[in-house]
Amino acid sequence: MAKDNKSAKKNKANKAPGQISQMWTVYKMTAQQDKTSVLWAALAFTLVLGAFTAFNVAVFPGNVVNLVVFIIMGAMFGLIAAMVVMGRKAERAAYSRIAGQMGAVGAVLANIRKGWRAAEMPVAVNPRTQDAVYRAIGPAGVVLVGEGTRSRVKVLLEDERRKVSRVAPGAPIEFVYVTNDAEATALPDLSKTLYKMKKSMSRGEISVVAKRLESLGMNIPIPKGIDPTKLGKMRRG
Repeated sequence: MAKDNKSAKKNKANKAPGQISQMWTVYKMTAQQDKTSVLWAALAFTLVLGAFTAFNVAVFPGNVVNLVVFIIMGAMFGLIAAMVVMGRKAERAAYSRIAGQMGAVGAVLANIRKGWRAAEMPVAVNPRTQDAVYRAIGPAGVVLVGEGTRSRVKVLLEDERRKVSRVAPGAPIEFVYVTNDAEATALPDLSKTLYKMKKSMSRGEISVVAKRLESLGMNIPIPKGIDPTKLGKMRRG
């Protein structure tokens, strides 16, 4: 038992530095790609620390002990705020690096939350051009996301719209283009775009529509050379 406890402690000790090292590597890469990330993180830290300090001065004027306690608390919460900012920046930088690659949209949709149901596998793919369509179901209805070249993706989107309308008549259907043109939605902005869409379906309606769309045989394989599983492992910071 003593040996088991010792080895367990050693494993924990080995894991911690690895995780910290990994986070530090991600933050360094983010800082190199986005020069403003460190500035925004420092600003978040300063604002939180300043807020705690100002609150103490206003409520407990002249109390040195309270001032020290609030500065320590402010520094701790400020560090958390800075880490959140860097995490968001790291996610955006990661998506920017894979933008334009097939399967990138799936990596974003795999991480979408807040009442949305989406898969990292496309529902339609042109095997010759590798243009693809992904489907997300949520408060805004059924959102079909096109990836590739707009002119070719539009044909795939319209074909998928007809399939959805046949299986779930009356369900709102929206298009989002993550394509190679100036009017397209940037990959890092895809999640934000979906979250900002006008709500038109309740949770119950989302569930009903999702079940009906299961009959379409979604999630067909991505063409060779694409590894959406690896891309989908990215998580929010």
